[in-house]
Amino acid sequence: MAQYDELATLIDDVEGLYEFFREEMVSEEELDAKYEEAKRAIEDVEFHSTLNKPEDELGITLEINAGAGGTEACDWAEMLLRMYVRWGERNGFKVSEINRVDGDVAGIKSAEIEIDGDFVYGLLKAENGVHRLVRVSPYNAQGKRMTSFASVFVHPMVDDRIEIDINPADLDWDTFRSSGAGGQHVNKTESAVRVRHLPSGIVVECQIQRSQHQNRDKAIEMLKSRLFERELERQRAEREKIESGKMKNEWGSQIRSYVLDDRRVKDHRTGYQTSQTDAVLDGDLDGFLKAFLMHHEGQGADSAMD
Repeated sequence: MAQYDELATLIDDVEGLYEFFREEMVSEEELDAKYEEAKRAIEDVEFHSTLNKPEDELGITLEINAGAGGTEACDWAEMLLRMYVRWGERNGFKVSEINRVDGDVAGIKSAEIEIDGDFVYGLLKAENGVHRLVRVSPYNAQGKRMTSFASVFVHPMVDDRIEIDINPADLDWDTFRSSGAGGQHVNKTESAVRVRHLPSGIVVECQIQRSQHQNRDKAIEMLKSRLFERELERQRAEREKIESGKMKNEWGSQIRSYVLDDRRVKDHRTGYQTSQTDAVLDGDLDGFLKAFLMHHEGQGADSAMD
């Protein structure tokens, strides 16, 4: 309600300034500035109205895996990791690392982080897919332009609002020594855990906590999230069969290219692009997130009208 009142006030201000402008009491620049402010507020309300599914309110675990390409791909995976960490921090969300496997020379082979906050899943769910980097590689002696790939998976993190029952008899546990960051302690004891859910075949690992008990609790939480996500995917597949006119599911496909020497980042699903490559890699993703959600909403509305 407060957001509606604020928006109504901005619209009234624009109308009032327009009347003053006609009487030459304010400048065109002042009117344009207030108009742009109101326009941004309306777009923000429209954007947040797309986050209307129960799971949109949840936090996430975000998984990054380097593609083929050795050191260059591992470096790209770490750049993406930093990008999402910075996005979370910029938005005031709690960001914590769950798993990390470092590359042989630089970067990471894989990593998983948790971003906790309101509507994080709704905002970042469209980041699922393959991210492509094109740049002059600092790891190539000839200074050649190289292409690297990394995959991103966004999983909703279930909380007390969602009940997921797991039978302990369906779990197969392993313990091992942690290999990621965390000091000498994690390498001296088998505090890291791996659990396989036998009915589904889902496997999750956790090694970031200092005790095996804490890692087991986190692993169960992650497993519940995977099971919840699988159910969401099943429901999405059923909807797509019934409503074939909706935008096809593009989870897992190449979604975005980051071409650094041309200073261009482009989303292949919406066509949205920017030349601010440094800002994007520093976590400024809002333009891409809004473009996708508004595009997705538009596709759904078009399908409903057919």
